[in-house]
Amino acid sequence: MERASGSCFHGIVCHWLVLVLIWLCGCQHVLSQQTTLQPKDKFLLSDPPIGLFDPIEISPSVLPHNTNPVEPLSPMYPNYTSYDPVLTGKCHVNFSDLSFIMDKTASDCSVPLAPLVADVICCPQVSSLMNIFQAAYGGGNNTLVLNQASANACFSDIMSILASKGANTNIPELCTLRPSNLTDASCPVKDISSFERMVNVSKLLDACSSVDPLKECCRPVCQPAIVEAAVHISSGGASMFGSTTIPGSAAGINTVSDCKGVVHSYLSVKLSSEVANSAFRVLSGCKVNKVCPLEFDDPSSVVKACGKASSRPSCCTALQSYIATRQKQIFVTNLQAINCATMFGSMLQKAGVGNDIYGLCDIDLKDFSL
Repeated sequence: MERASGSCFHGIVCHWLVLVLIWLCGCQHVLSQQTTLQPKDKFLLSDPPIGLFDPIEISPSVLPHNTNPVEPLSPMYPNYTSYDPVLTGKCHVNFSDLSFIMDKTASDCSVPLAPLVADVICCPQVSSLMNIFQAAYGGGNNTLVLNQASANACFSDIMSILASKGANTNIPELCTLRPSNLTDASCPVKDISSFERMVNVSKLLDACSSVDPLKECCRPVCQPAIVEAAVHISSGGASMFGSTTIPGSAAGINTVSDCKGVVHSYLSVKLSSEVANSAFRVLSGCKVNKVCPLEFDDPSSVVKACGKASSRPSCCTALQSYIATRQKQIFVTNLQAINCATMFGSMLQKAGVGNDIYGLCDIDLKDFSL
């Protein structure tokens, strides 16, 4: 019995000794992994094992196709698949030199957006393209405009190329464009040499080389310089009173308008396409923002609901309903919205609505634009 008890005690002691040895080995293993970081080692990272972080390969077929790889895909416009257009072969100009302006015009006049932004974005950009194209076509041979035959062919090619890049095919109708826009036929000055003999070109270039988008519409510098040059060449360099064309007549107005196109073409010759396009867009913006493009026809429902002794709910319902129908007519800029709100408010006042119904019904500028 005593022998059995001693044997059992000896076994328990051996068992505890084994556990202690295992615990000591574990502590030694943990301590061996500790490393004292020296200051010079604090921000050093070792390279990951080779093979664990190889580049992920993506097939080119799943990447979106961008026809203009220099610029990122725009979130505003949908990306259309382009195709090779069929050209007349009679327009002798290198269209690849105009890729920047052509791509921008196609984007600004894309199929779904062109009808909505025609007057504000698309048509001003197309007009700028026409000016720059005239310069590209005639810059090498001293001319600023195209003859009618060349204008017909080039106009067709321009529209075909724009359509192949996703532009709306109804641009000529939306923007009232025709091949004659490339000829400026009634202006007597059509070449660079004659233009530079008649116009103070240094004054013109100083005024239009850098058009300030904030100041030009309020205190114009480039616009009067263009008008001055156009009026001067419309009379063949003669004074206004020595010209055979009466300035205020329909013929005189058309001539000055065509001569403004010649001035734009000259600026496009002397400025880069990017600078010229920026200038023309600012000038177009000044013109567009001066007027309200919305039609406020027959506001009698608003006048009746918002006249004297009318209830606020019925007035606001009629006003909001009327403005909502105007809002859907066309895209309106913030500056245009100011003019629209002012014009409509004046109409209501003249019709006998004396209350501040804009404030009463929480109407602001966003209600006049999309």
